Amino acid sequence: MASIAEQEFDRLLSSFERSAIHLETRDAYGTAVELPHMAKWAAGEPDDLAWLQSWCETLRGHVSAGRTVRRARIVSEPLSDYQRWSHSIAHPMVEAGEDIRWVPRRLVSSIPIPGNDFYVFDDRLVVFLHYAGNGLAVDKVASTDPADVELCRTSFEAVWQFAVAHRDYQPV
Repeated sequence: MASIAEQEFDRLLSSFERSAIHLETRDAYGTAVELPHMAKWAAGEPDDLAWLQSWCETLRGHVSAGRTVRRARIVSEPLSDYQRWSHSIAHPMVEAGEDIRWVPRRLVSSIPIPGNDFYVFDDRLVVFLHYAGNGLAVDKVASTDPADVELCRTSFEAVWQFAVAHRDYQPV
């Protein structure tokens, strides 16, 4: 496994051939891009979500090219403030074509899940996302090891069986 730069990760997000799956397992993240917007939400201030438009354009491009993007979020209930905020801003991404689903953590107790969040691109490359305790991203590590790909792919599909579509998930 080797660390990859942010530019390489951005390239992977925009240039896969068939599919991208993403498993999120944390109740809170602390990305530099998101934190100011979450603070506005917490203060009851409006957010036009313009900062999401680039990702939404990328998603529309994937959909028009026949590619799929699926994200499963394993969440504790009641939801953390981060996940409540995340739920409140997911609609534009779903509308653009990302299939975002929510999975109550209590439903996945018997599913083997890798120790880190991940993306799998085209069933051939895994990118593990490493975070600090405060939720800030610290590294992205890529692997083409077939065992890593299979572990992540099968884990994702097992979680997906319990996933609730964004439009149907009611935050607790």
